[in-house]
Amino acid sequence: MAITEIAYAKINLALHVRKRREDGYHELETLFAFVDAGDVLRASPAARDSLTVVGEFSGFLSDPFDNIVMQALGKLPRPEGLDIMLEKNLPVAAGLGGGSADAGAIFRIVEQAHGLPDNWPARASTLGADVPACVESRTCIGRGTGTELEIVDGSLADKPVLLVNPRIPLATGPVFMAWDGEDRGPLPLGDARHIALEGRNDLQASAISACPQIADVLDAMRGTEPFVARMSGSGATCFALYESNTARDLAAERIASGHPEWWHLKGNLR
Repeated sequence: MAITEIAYAKINLALHVRKRREDGYHELETLFAFVDAGDVLRASPAARDSLTVVGEFSGFLSDPFDNIVMQALGKLPRPEGLDIMLEKNLPVAAGLGGGSADAGAIFRIVEQAHGLPDNWPARASTLGADVPACVESRTCIGRGTGTELEIVDGSLADKPVLLVNPRIPLATGPVFMAWDGEDRGPLPLGDARHIALEGRNDLQASAISACPQIADVLDAMRGTEPFVARMSGSGATCFALYESNTARDLAAERIASGHPEWWHLKGNLR
């Protein structure tokens, strides 16, 4: 029996980098949220695991054996294989956790088909610090490297969101390395909406230095009067939150008209 799962686009409504750790990772405090759209994965029982990639951004994933989907399948014991069709709708290296979201969807597919082992969070975290959050795909605070999760309130549930990317891939490592090292303090206390409003993205400046077009995207989005607009993750995708679907749709139309070369996605927070 076939199973279909959406790999929900991940955004960091706030991302506070506290310090660089001795192990080379960074101590983070972030507010994860997820959009009700993203890549689509379709799974069917098979004699062995296999992967086919289609969609607008499929060309960026040329080696299926090096794909995080296959790595995720390898982390989960099962009595049979899965044939996966991945429709790659999210840009790659975009600050949306696209690969991690795909891995999260695989964990949910295997959970439906066979159940997950009790230590699934540890297995997920070996694939990436944000993969456990992507398995849950709920608004939550991530601490440590992002794997220590705390589910938060639903004050932003169903809020309209617009994602915009200048179609320029931006690798995470160099953006983190260019961070200025200044600890600007923890996430603010309060509900998810307050954290989103009062938080910040400490990687935004270093990302803009590497990709100045991010500043252009933010300027365009802020001109559509969202209640918050910010870069997600290490970039280059930016998000804007609105009070109504109508406001979001008008913003998307305006940005698409002024910058047809940019990628954009409309959705609502889960």
